[in-house]
Amino acid sequence: MSDALVCPSCAAAHESHERFCLDCGLPLVREGATEEPPRSALAERARKVHKTYAEGPLVRAAWARNQAEAELIQGLLLEEGIPSLARRSGGFDVPDFLAAGPRDVMVPAGGLDVARELLGDPKAPRRLPAERHPAWMRALAFTLAFTALLAFVASVAVPFLD
Repeated sequence: MSDALVCPSCAAAHESHERFCLDCGLPLVREGATEEPPRSALAERARKVHKTYAEGPLVRAAWARNQAEAELIQGLLLEEGIPSLARRSGGFDVPDFLAAGPRDVMVPAGGLDVARELLGDPKAPRRLPAERHPAWMRALAFTLAFTALLAFVASVAVPFLD
């Protein structure tokens, strides 16, 4: 690759110590360097979307308390290839709220099942966590706590009984 610098606009050649074109004012590039045009943020987003998840009408997949939370959910969905749209919930479409107020996260119907699986279905029954300690250990902890409480009550009550 040569060290000659050229203007990307007018193609005028310049010496290696110059940084800007004297005619155009644009920054100089090395001769023969081909740069891929930078992609916009929208183009990068579109590359991540899975085509089968982008089909169908928009349906509500999640609810967020504010704009920041909705954007977090949108980011999670986009990483899985699911396009989404956050919009203000009904009754909160007031300009004074700006970023505050609840949001509905909408996804195309084709990606609804995957989105609910990813985010956790709020309609699914909640399961209690598995017991971590055996029953005898819980009984011992209860007995010790009850004994400590009884000792405290007795120590407070003794001065009043004398």
